[in-house]
Amino acid sequence: MTVDPGELLLKGLPLPGGSSLLRGLAKLGVTTVADLLTYLPRRYEDRREITPIADLAGGSSATISARVTDLRVEKTWRRGVQRTIATLVDDSGAVDAIWYGRRFIERRLTVGTTIVATGRVKAMGWTKQLEAPEFSPIGGGDQVSAGRIVPIYRLTRGVTALSLRRAVRSLLDQFGADLVDPLPEAVQSRNGLMPLAQAIEALHWPEEFDLRDTALRRLAFDELLAVQIALVHRSRRRAGGGAFSIKPTKTERATIESAILGGIGGATSKSKTPWTGDQRRAIDEILADLATGSPMLRLLQGDVGTGKTAVAFVAAAATAAAGHQSALLAPTELLARQHAATAKRLLAPLGIEVALVLGGAPVAERRTARAAAADGRAALVIGTHALFAEGTQFASLGLVIVDEQHRFGVEERAKLLSKASREPHLLLMTATPIPRTIAQLLYADVASSELRELPAGRQPIRTAIRTSADLERVWTFVDEEAAAGRQTFVVVPRIADADSGGEPEQGTTFDDDLDAGSATGVEAQAELLRERLPHRRIGVVHGQQRAAERTVAMQAFVAGETDVLVGTTVIEVGVDVPNASLMVIEHAE
Repeated sequence: MTVDPGELLLKGLPLPGGSSLLRGLAKLGVTTVADLLTYLPRRYEDRREITPIADLAGGSSATISARVTDLRVEKTWRRGVQRTIATLVDDSGAVDAIWYGRRFIERRLTVGTTIVATGRVKAMGWTKQLEAPEFSPIGGGDQVSAGRIVPIYRLTRGVTALSLRRAVRSLLDQFGADLVDPLPEAVQSRNGLMPLAQAIEALHWPEEFDLRDTALRRLAFDELLAVQIALVHRSRRRAGGGAFSIKPTKTERATIESAILGGIGGATSKSKTPWTGDQRRAIDEILADLATGSPMLRLLQGDVGTGKTAVAFVAAAATAAAGHQSALLAPTELLARQHAATAKRLLAPLGIEVALVLGGAPVAERRTARAAAADGRAALVIGTHALFAEGTQFASLGLVIVDEQHRFGVEERAKLLSKASREPHLLLMTATPIPRTIAQLLYADVASSELRELPAGRQPIRTAIRTSADLERVWTFVDEEAAAGRQTFVVVPRIADADSGGEPEQGTTFDDDLDAGSATGVEAQAELLRERLPHRRIGVVHGQQRAAERTVAMQAFVAGETDVLVGTTVIEVGVDVPNASLMVIEHAE
């Protein structure tokens, strides 16, 4: 029997962890057998070696075999949060294992039971503790978390390390041997590659690290081969042309650049250096791409403040001069609104109409904007995911601009590109050189324009690392910035406290280390700042707020009505506040 893992849904399969696990996996984008079997560990722990308790070293991770001699539950200083403490003893000594906010531990442990436990060792003066260790009874039949090289996966709420390992083991036992291998045996043999089923098994449960490395080589070969095949198809398609040729005259280009520079800060084309050298180079490269009959695929990369948006608007204005439309896709409604306000200011002198299409806008407003896009009156259409909707159509879409491109998947961008009668030019923008973006540049035919220089008047960005011992000085600095009329972002990794079972921001995953840590939630952090800075206005924003509530909080910060905005990574994109001078990121890892 052979199995197509891409077609077999997890829903309905008897997996350990049940519906809670399925919901959590769905948040991670894991819905099929193939998704789960290729959801690879982020790292591995070698739990084959048992460390005597007397030899435990603070700051390291260790595995012990010990007997539970005491089990108790205590209150903590945090309201509603309790901790479970188990005293573990072996022939060399004793150590306390501590779990915060995890009352189920009390049900799973029994005094007198001998267990294998793995966790991070924390030194507490003359004593040591095991922080939230994973454990399994000796002889309990748990072959996935002890006595072997153990996979460590990224997790989210509803997905525990143990349930995920058991689910992967179950699927491998059911379907692993029957997986279809798309690579011919001759190709495998010629390149010294491991069969796919064997590679998947070794990546999740390696007997030795050398075997894991051999398995990784097989998957890397498959990925690079798939990229090369895709590049061949794309090259053939692009060689056939099909895009609009957009060639502004010298006069049109001078008019466009003068209008945009004038709107930015009063500069004119007569200024000696109206653009930075990087901006000028990027404009030249983009306009050269647009002039060809082949669809442009270019990444415009630059840090905040380097002028990416102004360069993109030059491309949009050139497209409008040629009689075609541009669509600008933004990841959040607030950022889309800010782009629209900027575009109207900069492009109004050119007579370019701008439409804003938002899913959360009133029906009448949305209908008017879509009508302007459909009949061609709007030469620049700005929006969020509402641009993908069936009701959003274009008269002559020639250019698609994607801001913070890593926030959108390939399929999402394809939905927007499909709304063009001819394949449109594509300009991707990002300030975040994440691995996927780098991979696109290395392995795909994506051209790159980089902005490093800051326009005149922009202050350079300084980045510094501070330890938790320096937090008091950090908050003093935040207070001083507020006294000077400036604002601060404070970014934390969780919506609620980790110790209270808090959930990470939607779309974000955390590993076991952070789950066991003491990451402060956004509401708790805001409350601490209100106590520390009682005379400052503190705002809060996170992904579990209603969209309207989140927008109000963001707009209040933009308007200067709050001094400090505490949020999760939901604020990474979607807000442009020139008055904000500082960003504090807790648990930056």
